[in-house]
Amino acid sequence: MEERITSAIVRTYFEKLQNFLEVDLAIVGAGPSGLVAATALAKEGKKVAIFERLLAPGGGVWGGGMLFNEIVIQEEALHILEDFNISYKSAGDGLYTADSVEVASGLIFGAKKAGVMINNAVSVEDVVCREGRICGVVVNWTPVERLGMHVDPLVVMAKAVLDGTGHPGEITDLATRKAGIKIDTPTGKIMGEKPMWMELGEASTVENTKRLYPGLYVSGMAANNASGGFRMGPIFGGMFMSGRKVARMILEDIDG
Repeated sequence: MEERITSAIVRTYFEKLQNFLEVDLAIVGAGPSGLVAATALAKEGKKVAIFERLLAPGGGVWGGGMLFNEIVIQEEALHILEDFNISYKSAGDGLYTADSVEVASGLIFGAKKAGVMINNAVSVEDVVCREGRICGVVVNWTPVERLGMHVDPLVVMAKAVLDGTGHPGEITDLATRKAGIKIDTPTGKIMGEKPMWMELGEASTVENTKRLYPGLYVSGMAANNASGGFRMGPIFGGMFMSGRKVARMILEDIDG
């Protein structure tokens, strides 16, 4: 029995991995915008893989506001929650609340059921840049990264790479710093996240969602970090709408 259980895990995992070594979209970070984007692309028949450094996907949704496990969503984003069968209740003035645990688990479940491969405990340590295009990610196990072990990584090639790493904007930072690329911002560089201003932060999250460079896209708080938008705290409608927007952009680009 022991050998059969181990064999089943090893065999099925590597079958899954082998099928996702070349994808339409590689998403770095399994936060709300990344999960929404991944689900939308997978439902269009695209091969999508998410790489999440932590053991638990879901990004910053789980903790709600200061560990009060509720989040707020604007009315214009409710249709996205409904698409994932996530419940919500009115808080008045066009705002709604949802249980953050249900939201995080619902987004993850929806992505998996759509056909997304979620690679948890996997870190992206570099990007592939060839002939003026970002075309893949360089991956390794998170424990290898955390322990500082000298272990060479592997590569997953992709038609598009989405930076969904949140506030740090890690993939955009890697691409600009190591590849020396000029990105689609007013300065051509990472402008950095501004302080809290909820209304403007929500609007700029969607506005700043874009293609930064051929093959490189940005969503969620990583978009505000790239283009100098405000942070917004535990209101997530902008995150969800950012994921939908970037999914449409990527679909048009890879199908075009």
